[in-house]
Amino acid sequence: MPTSSARPVILTVDDDPGVSRSIARDLRRRYGEENRIVRAEAPDQALDALRELKLRGEPVAVLLADYRMPGMSGIDFLENAIELFPLARRVLLTAYADTDAAIQAINVVDLDHYLLKPWNPPEEKLYPVVDAMIDLWKSTPEQSSDETRVIGHRWSAPSFQARDFLARNAVPYRWLGVDDDESRRLLEAAGIDGSTLPVIITPDGTVLVKPSDSELADKVGLSTHPAEEFYDLVVVGGGPAGLGAAVYGASEGLRTVLVEEVATGGQAGQSSRIENYLGFPDGVSGAQLTDRARRQAVRFGAELLTARQVVGLETLGSARRLRFSDGSEISAHSVILATGVSYRSLEAPGVDDLCGKGIYYGSATTEGPSCAGQQVYIIGGANSAGQAAVYFSKHAKRVHMLVRGPSLEATMSSYLIDQIDGIGNIEVHTCTQVVSCKGSEHLERVTLTNSATGESREVDTEWMFVFIGAAPRTDWLPGDLLRDDRGFVLTGPDLHGKPAGWALEREPYHLETSMPGVFAAGDVRAESVKRVASAVGDGAMAVTLVHRYLEML
Repeated sequence: MPTSSARPVILTVDDDPGVSRSIARDLRRRYGEENRIVRAEAPDQALDALRELKLRGEPVAVLLADYRMPGMSGIDFLENAIELFPLARRVLLTAYADTDAAIQAINVVDLDHYLLKPWNPPEEKLYPVVDAMIDLWKSTPEQSSDETRVIGHRWSAPSFQARDFLARNAVPYRWLGVDDDESRRLLEAAGIDGSTLPVIITPDGTVLVKPSDSELADKVGLSTHPAEEFYDLVVVGGGPAGLGAAVYGASEGLRTVLVEEVATGGQAGQSSRIENYLGFPDGVSGAQLTDRARRQAVRFGAELLTARQVVGLETLGSARRLRFSDGSEISAHSVILATGVSYRSLEAPGVDDLCGKGIYYGSATTEGPSCAGQQVYIIGGANSAGQAAVYFSKHAKRVHMLVRGPSLEATMSSYLIDQIDGIGNIEVHTCTQVVSCKGSEHLERVTLTNSATGESREVDTEWMFVFIGAAPRTDWLPGDLLRDDRGFVLTGPDLHGKPAGWALEREPYHLETSMPGVFAAGDVRAESVKRVASAVGDGAMAVTLVHRYLEML
């Protein structure tokens, strides 16, 4: 039975205004409470209405079309209509003289019924027919269209980016391959050829062609614009540290806004399962943990902005001003930097060209089901790589972990090593690195080398996920905000007293940077412990220090 929450549509088209009004009136009287009655007086007008309904994901249960209409007969109309709604039941309205033509139409458009005009009384001649049509439609499964629909290609990098963005922001969506029949119907309804992908159709029928993250965020209901110009606290970055800071800041009465470039959760949010986080003895997925933290922050009154890139930070008297990539600005009394880290690029020929086409940074859990029965390669030996290996082992025929070092012990938690040892289709290759990647439209082959033996070999695979190193996201910070030689932000004791240009009598607080009122929390901070729990603790502690800072203003 159809599952869309919208009322099923009964559409009628007849070029005679009196007949059109009459049948619409009779249909509303009987079916108007549970169905939406749509009336048209021309076939072109009716087809336009059907295209709009298709894009908006509204179900169409029954089509009633007059046989004789100028420009397009009822048979031609129904033939066009079934291209958009193949499951809708089809009824032809005919005069007595046209019954032979109506019967012939059964073979042309798989007509369900023909109805003679006039149909008085409707209780005997109209309603039994429509009742039967609705019952037939209800017995035919139809997929819900309440969610956003993404039309793309399996090996299209922009298509993957759109799916990943929606998934990480917990926006329900349905993926449709560009060659699917339903994709063809939607593209026809939108009047586009699908040569540029992805095409994204939101529940209200808005069509987006290869949108940016910010455009997509706006259309699917994510908040992208600040409600105010000035806040007590701006948190930059929505990983565990940033979410922790937003929860504690808002719950303690600070006007708090969190700004995230892609999606809340950071690298932790992409983890398929976190098993060593306090209070979750059975483990919790990064997405679940992120969703709970995000809802908690909003419940306390924090404002969350998504798909906004911060590109500048400066002191303006007692205020700190942040500039966005679109030139707009917000200001606050204090700032917490929680931008985390990103995976380092894999330096090997062919990698850049195939990124998003079989090569992915992070776990990209949206791709898990597509890996069924295939060989998957995981690059890296830290916890994130181990969690991804465990996740993909549930789908792939075999998962190969490529580790640069001689073992996993130095970089991975022992509980995770034990898990990997107990999974039969995970194979760990130590002292192994990627030399090159090859493929035409997508990844096809990878060349590996063993640093211990010098041996090289080529393997066939369509899937490679990269988890190497951690590069802090600090290139956008001003030069006078001190960082170490790897780009991590220096805070508190690591600044060794008052840094140059420090105008306050006191020394920087423990998590305070070389810019007064600006704090750092989580992985972006120099010498931080790279664990989810410690990042959340950093966020909470930073808010305590923000209170202390604000008391001195």
